[in-house]
Amino acid sequence: MQPGDQAVRRVRSLLILGGARSGKSAYAHRLAESFAAERLYLATAEAGDEEMAARIGRHRADRGRDWATLEEPLELAQALRAEARPGRVVVVDCLTLWLSNLILAGRDPGEAVAGLIQAIGGLAGPAILVSNEVGLGIVPDNTLSREFRDWQGRANRQVAEACDAAVFIAAGLPLQLKPAPALAVRLS
Repeated sequence: MQPGDQAVRRVRSLLILGGARSGKSAYAHRLAESFAAERLYLATAEAGDEEMAARIGRHRADRGRDWATLEEPLELAQALRAEARPGRVVVVDCLTLWLSNLILAGRDPGEAVAGLIQAIGGLAGPAILVSNEVGLGIVPDNTLSREFRDWQGRANRQVAEACDAAVFIAAGLPLQLKPAPALAVRLS
């Protein structure tokens, strides 16, 4: 290997984090398309209004006909276990909407996240999970928003720990978080 070259590491599970419109989904799609001809988009969004329905339609058109789509707003762990298999990559987009769906449905996010962590550990095929990093901004001004932000932070941390690799996307650029490169700092 030449200086600056990186070894390619094969992973079964990957978490992609980033802010809104950072390029998370586009990165996940490109990675999935480079891996396998058989691809499943496991969507967690629900079309609750016209704007969201139009957004879902645009996303579906952007993916094209080479993608199968399964919509599952709540039972994500069960769907992931059932759909992940060798030779097929599953892209879960996104954990943020899934968590929101759980909270609004009155479900226990802790129990659901634990089930997802267990599913990730036993995947029969590769999966890419997309999630928003929501804790880098201001503190929300209401209880529900603060509760959601805290659950999202915990879920992201637990999913990152369970996945083989994690990438943060900022301005469309990927930054590898896990496996982490050795830090070149030392406290004195």
